[in-house]
Amino acid sequence: MADLAGNRQIVRLRRVLRSRFISPRLWVRRCAFWTGALAIAVIAILFADAADLAAGWFTATVAARPWLAWGMIPAGFMAAVLLTIHVFPGAGGSGIPQAIAAIHIRDPAKVRAMLSLRIAFGKVALTLLGLACGASVGREGPTVQVGASIMHTLGLWLRLPRHDLQRGLILAGGAAGIAAAFNTPLAGIVFAIEELSHSFEARASGTVFTAVIIAGVTTLALVGNYSYFGHTTAELTLRTGWVAVLVCSAVGGVAGGLFAAVLIRAARGFPGLLGRAIRWQPMLFAGLCGLVVAGVGILSRGETYGTGYAQARSAVEGHADLVTAYPLLKLVANIASYLSGIPGGIFAPSLAVGATLGHVLSHSLAA
Repeated sequence: MADLAGNRQIVRLRRVLRSRFISPRLWVRRCAFWTGALAIAVIAILFADAADLAAGWFTATVAARPWLAWGMIPAGFMAAVLLTIHVFPGAGGSGIPQAIAAIHIRDPAKVRAMLSLRIAFGKVALTLLGLACGASVGREGPTVQVGASIMHTLGLWLRLPRHDLQRGLILAGGAAGIAAAFNTPLAGIVFAIEELSHSFEARASGTVFTAVIIAGVTTLALVGNYSYFGHTTAELTLRTGWVAVLVCSAVGGVAGGLFAAVLIRAARGFPGLLGRAIRWQPMLFAGLCGLVVAGVGILSRGETYGTGYAQARSAVEGHADLVTAYPLLKLVANIASYLSGIPGGIFAPSLAVGATLGHVLSHSLAA
């Protein structure tokens, strides 16, 4: 009887240790998620500050000597493409598609080709290089890939055996990157929910959401509760509002569809001479794209360089002073920067096109 009672106590003790509240293994896993989320938030803040400095340096450099853009931008594009191909393969693109693809890929080698600390470093460095030479790119998408890379690396260090846990770490890193980049924890949670529904079992969702919230709260604590694109006091009557919504929807939809079609075509490969040029002479093609960005920048009085964040914010707040063709010129700069093959995001530059397009249309409708 004593042996039977002792066995029962051992069984109970094992059950307690395996419970989700006490299990050392589960707590190690939780700490990995939380530590990674803190690191992502800090890196996202430093990345944002460095991006502002890089873009500001280029703007100040070409302000008095606009002709410098003809040399700086093509040279910077060619250097970024050279480094992407030979030093940081896998760091190209905007970042978010790579993170989403890694969630659904089961081959560990293919995942490591998109997510690693080396790629994360290259993504940050080459995005900053692009901004320092006037590229029309953003840092939000790259932050997502950096976050996913950090979490994935933590999983490898901890040797988490189950594939679904690795996918959960990647998802948590990407979602935490969104929360930190935009200072919006809810956006990271929405991203996680969208991917959770078909990526791995729901048991991991609580830990993922906690990591996203930690990243968002850390960002709020360090940089404050700021509005990404400022505030507006604009008001529309019902009659004017319907006209504005219809016109902006139609024009913005066409512009967005054109941009998306070009990006999809670029990902699949262009046919003919253009496709061969990109494959055989990627650096030369990048330099030509740089010349396009430089020309567009000069036509826009230097406003199309960089992320477009300042221009979009001024448009939302109602005090933008831009050339009338700015939305079209920014769209061309976005396409040329993406086609060049340099790493960099497309989210903020695309928002700049949309916000300033509404600004231009508002004057037309008012007239």
